[in-house]
Amino acid sequence: MAFASFDDKRGGAPLAEINMVPLIDVMLVLLVIFIVTAPLLSHSVKLDLPKASAQVVSAKSEKVDLSIDANGVRYWNGQALSREELVARLAVEGAKADTPELHLRADQTVPYRAVAETLADAAKAGVSKISFVTDPSSAVPAVAPKD
Repeated sequence: MAFASFDDKRGGAPLAEINMVPLIDVMLVLLVIFIVTAPLLSHSVKLDLPKASAQVVSAKSEKVDLSIDANGVRYWNGQALSREELVARLAVEGAKADTPELHLRADQTVPYRAVAETLADAAKAGVSKISFVTDPSSAVPAVAPKD
């Protein structure tokens, strides 16, 4: 803390030190305000909620495995189908109240056109729960960007 000196040379020079007392006063006032207002912010409404008991519902949704091999042949749960037969089966499944989940497995060499047609057929039939099944063990490593 700077005190006044009797030196005439530096008598008119400004003080270069920060006066900390007002900062500490402001901090203490804010601390008191937060201590007083904190309990007011955590109020809760006491309610007597109704008691209810329920049994666990184990609704297992149906699952359909749809595979497309490298030649573009579609398989419904292991059974080979043409595209027209697939559209008919998807229409039957899409008309159900609880549509099944479609697990789509496509060979990595199959043309994208076959996959896109299958997805379009499923969407037209109303089957919206579609999962793509991949093989994580043969995943391609990420390529670092070139500098």
